Amino acid sequence: MRYSYLLIDDDETAIKETLKIFEDFPEFYCIGVANNKSEAVDKILELQPHLVLLEVAGKSKKSELSLCIISDLYQYINFLPYFIVYTSGTKYAYDAIKAGASDYLLKPLSLSELRKSLLRFGKSNPVQKTDTICIRSYGDYQFIPIEEIVYLKADNNTTDFYLRGGRRLTAYKTLKHYEENLPLHFFRIHNSYVVNSKYVSRINTGKSLCYLNDGEIAVSFSKTFKDNIDSIIRNIAPESL
Repeated sequence: MRYSYLLIDDDETAIKETLKIFEDFPEFYCIGVANNKSEAVDKILELQPHLVLLEVAGKSKKSELSLCIISDLYQYINFLPYFIVYTSGTKYAYDAIKAGASDYLLKPLSLSELRKSLLRFGKSNPVQKTDTICIRSYGDYQFIPIEEIVYLKADNNTTDFYLRGGRRLTAYKTLKHYEENLPLHFFRIHNSYVVNSKYVSRINTGKSLCYLNDGEIAVSFSKTFKDNIDSIIRNIAPESL
């Protein structure tokens, strides 16, 4: 399992240093960077990272980076991502934990201390708490239960979500973005399709078709993703392979 993280800092040098340290942890990938409060809240709601690193004492005297970013999120979501607050001193440690941060590190980040923090993150397993996905259209945020998603279809640089009951929603992110952030029972079966294997009701290998929602929907799969098709079959009926 790979975990996404968002980096919130207004110091370009510190951002580069942090990204460099994370190269030692390939299971974590940077999903974005924010350097002000508004952008930080917006990206957390839109991208739903597993982990957020927040610098609360910004380099600029006019910095908007503070623990208010955490408190503001409670207006919109029930479960916060795992917050690691990091700054140059211990001044904000108590307030950070009280606000809802899960860990507190000192700058400059130490490889060994970051490793311990990421191991603590792994033990808490916050990914299991994520049961919704945010589909954003400009300033409109729609929070959709993940289990309502039947399949996703790529449309240039946007993605169409097809939901149980026939609804379709368009998100302004690529299919690859959502493929990397959905649970393990979602499989890429074509350059244009990701399916929720819980809705797979039939697979016809001769016609290269995957049937969903009790056969109501048929989507194509390609040879490129044959291993994923085998994984779906193995998960549903292990004796069939």
